[in-house]
Amino acid sequence: MPHKIKQTDFHLPKLFTGLKRGPQAMLPKDIGLVIAYSGIGKESTVVDAGAGSAYLALALANVAKQVYTYEIREDFFKLAAYNIKKSCFLNIELISGDIIQGIRQEPGTIDLVTLDMPNADLAVRHAFNCLKTGGYCLGFMPHVEQVAKFAAECRACGFTDIFTLESIVREMLVREQGIRPTGTGLTHTGYLVFARK
Repeated sequence: MPHKIKQTDFHLPKLFTGLKRGPQAMLPKDIGLVIAYSGIGKESTVVDAGAGSAYLALALANVAKQVYTYEIREDFFKLAAYNIKKSCFLNIELISGDIIQGIRQEPGTIDLVTLDMPNADLAVRHAFNCLKTGGYCLGFMPHVEQVAKFAAECRACGFTDIFTLESIVREMLVREQGIRPTGTGLTHTGYLVFARK
C-alpha cells in the first residue's frame, strides 16, 4: 500500500516531499550516477521504464527537456500519475504500455533509456533502436545474474562502452566527541549497467 514520503526519509530532496511511494523507488544515490554518467541536460530527451512511483522520472524531468515514462501495471500507473500530477512537471508523459513490446518514440531521437524493470534485457534492442548515436541505455537491477544477462544482450545488440557501478553511501555522525560513520548505511540497492550506442 502506498505511503507518503517525508523529506527526512533517506534524506530525500524537496523534489520528493509529500509524494506517495509504492514499489521500490530508485534513491538519490543511484539517480545521481544516472544523471552524471549519462550526461543528460536541458536539451535531452529520455525514455524511462518502468515508472513505478515515478521518482526517477521526476528526477530526470528536473534536468531533461522531455521524459517519456512507461508503466505496464495499472496500480503503479495510477501511483505514478498521482506523483507526476502532484509534482507539477509538464515535461513528463506517462505511457501505459509494455516497453518490451516496443518504444513509441522515433528511432534515433532519444538521449537516454532507463530500464528499471524485471527482464530489462528483453527491452535492450528497442532501446538501441530509439537512441541517438552516443546515447546511453541504463539497466538498474538488484542481482549480478541479471547484470550478466543484461550486459550480454547489450553487446549482442551493438552497444559499446558497457560498465557497471554500485553506489554505497555511509552517513557520518558529526559530534563534539568525534566523527565516525553511523552504525548503518545505504548499502546495496541495485547495480547500474550503462551501455553506450
